[in-house]
Amino acid sequence: MGQKLSFCDRRRGHDETPGGTRPMTARPGPAHLVVDERATVVDWSPEAARLLGYTRDEAVGRHVSRFLDDGPDATESGERIVARHRDGRPVRVRATVTVVERPGPPWWAVRLSTEGEAVQDEIDTALLRALLTDSPLGVQVVDQELRLLRLNLSAPGVRGALGQEAVGRHIRELAPGLVDERLERKLRHTLDSGEPMSFLHVGSPPSDPAHDHVYSVTLLPLRGSAGHVIGALAASQDVTEREQARGRMDLLVEAGARIGTTLDVRTTAEELVAATVPAVADIVSVDVLDGVLHGEAYAPGPVSGRTRLRRVAFENGRERGARAAYDTDALVEYLLPSHVAALTELQSVLVPRLGPDEMPADDRRTARIRADGAHSLMVVPLAARGVLLGMASFYRVRGHAPYDEGDLVMASELCARAAVCLDNARRYTRERDAAQALQRTLLPRSAPSQSAVEVAWRHESAHSPGDWFDIIPLSGARVGLVVGRMAGQGIDAAAAMGQLCMATNTLAAQDLAPDELLGRLHDMVTRRSDQPADDPRAASAGNHMQGASCLYAVYDPVSRSCTLARAGHAAAVVAGPLGETEVLDVPAGPPLGTGHPPYRTVDMRLREGSTLGLLTAGPPPAGGTGPSRAVQVLGELLGSDPRRALDGTCEAFVRAERSAGDDGSLLLLARTRALPADRVAEWNLPSDPAVVSRARAVSLRQLADWGLGDLDFSTELIVSELVTNAIRHADGPVRLRLIRDRALICEVGDGSSTSPHLRYAYETDEGGRGLFLIAQIAHRWGTRYSARGKTIWAEQLIDGSGDGPEEPGPTMTEASENAEPARDAGPVHPA
Repeated sequence: MGQKLSFCDRRRGHDETPGGTRPMTARPGPAHLVVDERATVVDWSPEAARLLGYTRDEAVGRHVSRFLDDGPDATESGERIVARHRDGRPVRVRATVTVVERPGPPWWAVRLSTEGEAVQDEIDTALLRALLTDSPLGVQVVDQELRLLRLNLSAPGVRGALGQEAVGRHIRELAPGLVDERLERKLRHTLDSGEPMSFLHVGSPPSDPAHDHVYSVTLLPLRGSAGHVIGALAASQDVTEREQARGRMDLLVEAGARIGTTLDVRTTAEELVAATVPAVADIVSVDVLDGVLHGEAYAPGPVSGRTRLRRVAFENGRERGARAAYDTDALVEYLLPSHVAALTELQSVLVPRLGPDEMPADDRRTARIRADGAHSLMVVPLAARGVLLGMASFYRVRGHAPYDEGDLVMASELCARAAVCLDNARRYTRERDAAQALQRTLLPRSAPSQSAVEVAWRHESAHSPGDWFDIIPLSGARVGLVVGRMAGQGIDAAAAMGQLCMATNTLAAQDLAPDELLGRLHDMVTRRSDQPADDPRAASAGNHMQGASCLYAVYDPVSRSCTLARAGHAAAVVAGPLGETEVLDVPAGPPLGTGHPPYRTVDMRLREGSTLGLLTAGPPPAGGTGPSRAVQVLGELLGSDPRRALDGTCEAFVRAERSAGDDGSLLLLARTRALPADRVAEWNLPSDPAVVSRARAVSLRQLADWGLGDLDFSTELIVSELVTNAIRHADGPVRLRLIRDRALICEVGDGSSTSPHLRYAYETDEGGRGLFLIAQIAHRWGTRYSARGKTIWAEQLIDGSGDGPEEPGPTMTEASENAEPARDAGPVHPA
């Protein structure tokens, strides 16, 4: 037997048992046995016991010739031989021999099948041939690496596009428009888990790459004789037309919910197009009277055939990316008689078959209609309350039956619904445009000159015309950031927003702390709401102001400290330069004009390059105490790419808001900067009149280091006056600080809260001219208060700075870590 088995086909089989000791998996089918190099049985399957009557214990260890006839028929693998049953009767079987891959001498696996099983094998072979040759289904077999092993070349979508040369290639390479990431994931799931799957899949087949088809797909795992998944079979059927028919049946029900979801003319027109392609038409265009886009209304009844119309929506369901004769937003000149009739008679027009009479040669659309193969047309006017707003054109192309009266009735019902929604959108557009125009005049159009932060902002003013923001440069190189939202909508909310924004700017200029500023705003709103108003418009603006939310933050680039306070639901998110994010727990005060303040602040230190996001978020989710969805989205965006440009983050946030269907939030982003240590000089001075000369000297020396010698005289005068006043009118030590930013800032702080006043001295007065001189010399000056006293500051413009962009300077550094500590002036010799 050993010599005869050596003539077998030595191909590697699926019944391999590496090492030769693992029992074969018992399952119904042909008998299996394994023999070693001495033709001794080393493995015996339950099927072999059933076929020949010997148990495994009786067979293992015996020579194979005890069970198999040693005739010449057994010399070829797959030939018929005679086996011996335990009871002595012969059993005719077909033997297939394969080599078992293992270290050492070769072993052989023998597969025995009876005549009936051989017939079954032939049936299986015929079945496989039918599936892969004659079946109208798409049948493909792939291996574990998603390489194609078998396919039905006559299946729809493959015929004429793929041949046998496709075998062995990755399926994504063969059909990139049909095989996508989702289909690959499902195939891998079947290969990994062994679970079959059925689903619908959309894609463009190799034979028709320009169009999407719908397929019903079934994935089946293919298992080897050992039970392991060795591949997968994908059987698919093109059900595109069936799915389109089902969509047409549901159209009238679904269209009522799909059209008019927004108050936007273009969106409503696009929704009408989306609801009718391909269920009603293959090509649809919607055009409206030009003034409708701006909220204008026309007189009831028909209009002239020369009325200006504008294309607002178009879709060609048969050709992806097809270009219409008129681009979206382009003016349209209608010359087709059917379109003119719809305008002048305000009646729907049915053209079952488009002929030369309906398509004049001088109409620019005639060539497009013929190229697209359109053969049937319906023109339906879009009219609401007797006022014409526009018209919709529905085309069918070759392959579909012409339109009939039933189609015209259905299209008319859909367009009647769409016309009401379009008219509502037109009315809203008129109100929105007025509110937006007012809002644009009141909000900043560009960021003011300041060095503390880099800023960017975005918001959907159409949804919230009462949203507002501001970036306010403050003394000491600091900056104030504010966002707010009024309690209502419309032009009245925009007017109230302007008043509140102006009040915030006025109060911020007084260097008020964030909590104190919100308290002043609250008092102002409360007083306005308590005053009677005869004008309904004025009363409405006051009502919108009451209940407004506001968040105010002050950032200092010298100390990198940030102080925030809020009223209402406005929120703040901060992201560090490495992407760590935090929703700031700013104590929530009552909305302006409601509840009982005071407001509270939160103080924090920000690393250079941190991004602070302020937004007019809505309340937390119903029943929850966590942040709103907008706050969560902002945190994810800031954390995912902390170095992304602020404009890019704003755009991503707006896209996320739109996709979620939210009302929109105003977002203000600020990326912090730190003033370098060599731009700040600070000294602690004793309260001694003799130290004034020392203060002038150290100031002049610092100006020389900065190359600002042209400011020596004015700075010496400012320092002298401010230090002298602090020593004369306050107690305790005096702090002198010079900051070189876009301007030269001189600050003198003391422990007194007494406010200095500018006055005009008489000619006979011996003093009182200090602040007057400073006001004449400095670009601006002022006083700010803290818990430890007050600081008087004065700014001088540096030549070439003005209000333009920041001059190039040293790289921003961590100021608080590298800055010099305040130092004593010590003995100073006059320069």
